[in-house]
Amino acid sequence: MKEIQPPIAKIIPHELEKHGHIRVDNYYWLNERENPEVIDYLNKENDFYQKMTEHTKVFQKELFDEMKARIKEDDESVPYLYNGYYYITRFEKGKDYPIHSRKKGSLDAKEEILFDCNEMAKDFTYFNLNGISVSEDNKWVSYGVDTVSRRQYTIHIKNLETNEILPIKIENTTGGATWASDNKTVFYSRKDEVTLRPDRIFKHKLGSNPTEDIVVYFEKDDTFNVSIYKSKSKKYLILTSESTLTSEYQILLAETPDEKFKVFQKRTRELEYSISHYEDSFYIVTNKDDAINFKLMKTPEDKTSKENWVDLIGHRDDVLFEGIDIFKDYLVVSERSNGLSKIKIIPWNGSEAYYLPFEIETYTAETTTNIDFDTEILRFVYQSMATPSSLIDFNMRTKEKLVLKEQQVLGGAFDKNNYAEERIWATATDGTKVPISMVYRKGIELNSNNPFLLYAYGSYGMNIDPYFSTTRLSLLDRGFIYAIAHIRGGEDLGRNWYEDGKLLKKKNTFTDFIDCSKYVIEQKYTSSQHLYAEGGSAGGLLMGAIVNMAPEIYNGIIAQVPFVDVVTTMLDETIPLTTGEYDEWGNPNVKKYYNYMLSYSPYDNVETKDYPNMYISTGLHDSQVQYWEPAKWIAKLRVLKTNSKQLFLDTNMEAGHGGASGRFEALKEVAKEFSFLLDLEKIKN
Repeated sequence: MKEIQPPIAKIIPHELEKHGHIRVDNYYWLNERENPEVIDYLNKENDFYQKMTEHTKVFQKELFDEMKARIKEDDESVPYLYNGYYYITRFEKGKDYPIHSRKKGSLDAKEEILFDCNEMAKDFTYFNLNGISVSEDNKWVSYGVDTVSRRQYTIHIKNLETNEILPIKIENTTGGATWASDNKTVFYSRKDEVTLRPDRIFKHKLGSNPTEDIVVYFEKDDTFNVSIYKSKSKKYLILTSESTLTSEYQILLAETPDEKFKVFQKRTRELEYSISHYEDSFYIVTNKDDAINFKLMKTPEDKTSKENWVDLIGHRDDVLFEGIDIFKDYLVVSERSNGLSKIKIIPWNGSEAYYLPFEIETYTAETTTNIDFDTEILRFVYQSMATPSSLIDFNMRTKEKLVLKEQQVLGGAFDKNNYAEERIWATATDGTKVPISMVYRKGIELNSNNPFLLYAYGSYGMNIDPYFSTTRLSLLDRGFIYAIAHIRGGEDLGRNWYEDGKLLKKKNTFTDFIDCSKYVIEQKYTSSQHLYAEGGSAGGLLMGAIVNMAPEIYNGIIAQVPFVDVVTTMLDETIPLTTGEYDEWGNPNVKKYYNYMLSYSPYDNVETKDYPNMYISTGLHDSQVQYWEPAKWIAKLRVLKTNSKQLFLDTNMEAGHGGASGRFEALKEVAKEFSFLLDLEKIKN
């Protein structure tokens, strides 16, 4: 039988010069999206992947069916009450997309269909609806639609009394829009055509042509993004300008949309703040006065500059202040300590404050849709790695809780008591303790033979909290241990945890992950023959870095939409997301950042050596990480790697950063990843 040969991309040397240093990129040409040769190469890689995994196709289908069978197909969200209507999202059996509806005044009232996304999506291979926004008089709704998966949404407006969709299309937006209190003025953000940076806020009047829309604000600093929303009190329209390290807000009374926005507190480098309105004051979560973990301050609504701000809840070195929910009689604080999320209830009347009780260490608890202001009910979500997600209404006065809905796991075989979950701490190279959350079926032995999948992200201060997954059961029930490494670059252990994993300390993110990997091997949870790593986007950068730094300790890697060509991308200001990322990765136009980024950039550091088995996925229309980054990476790996282990590039030619749309189509992508792992473990069913 003839051996299947992988495609080899042609070499066209391209010199890239910066700071007197010349890099030769042999695959630079792969960034020519319209070049037929590029499309041909991607198709050949897809064909190679399909042929090499043909023997797993039946298993992939079985995995897909198994994961789909756990999902309640005719599912429905818990309704929430807003402005006299109960809003509901539901799915119908056999359908991929949600149906959005509402009922007036009572759950017994007649259902009013707002959007049936199954009908709206039927002519498209990709479909995403977002940004549903209803006017205060309940007559109009704006919404955004993306049919390409490039996160460039077209806003439409629908009359909810007549079901007529107005004959206007507002293109190249973020999808969201905010209504003024006059019910005829709507504000939205639009993106730069090239960089896709949201840089302008527009004002649209019902009945007018979008070409006549007025630019109310243009953000000239290309490291900032803009957005707009309405305060929970409905009194203010709030325009935000934010970069990685700096915030600026502008406010306008929602009832006077034709007036000018007023700056709340002008931007000051490295001053971050967010605002919430209540009665005659604004409440501000901020890092002012070197409050690196943030604190809560308060100011009169007519005196908003920072010299008027006064402390309400001070800064704490060991507690990250994450946010607030304001109610008529209560202030709810979301915070994080020792890597765990906490929810604190503070009555406005001076009664004793208290925390919601949580008993284990591998859980996630967060407030959710709390639109109603005059209520004593707090709605929050709770889950753990072995406990399905529950939506809970908590009475802040009586402390009674009502579980409104627990995620159902169908199929009859699931029992959370069959699984164990724990948190362990690895010691990093510099002595830092790094937490790892893990879950596995009870009864496994610590004999180094367990297949082990370690996941992490580690960038932008984003936390990957312990969470429940029905798809993950397909690995756990076949003997896998699944774990999340809470490495530096997130904010799991406070703001310093983030600061120690970015810019010129970025390598801590990579070494933390490697040290966590070594620790689970030392503790005999697994071995290098059975250890696998997974990460996507910036987590894909993590995957690229660790396979260059320590390829010998992994049997396989899953890298989804990986950001691997760091230096070239960050030097190209025309690529989406570049300039706004300088505070995260550094600006390579400055030599010290160029040199540091070059020292870890996965693409630039591919070497002639053995690499683990690798499954790499991307989307042709990805706006966050361009498809050519993984394409170039795999082309270089094919030439330089010195062993015969598997190396696959799987490009979705119709999708972008989030992969396929539709809840079941996405499962097919998961089935590919799981079959890759299980095939390496020689687990056939």
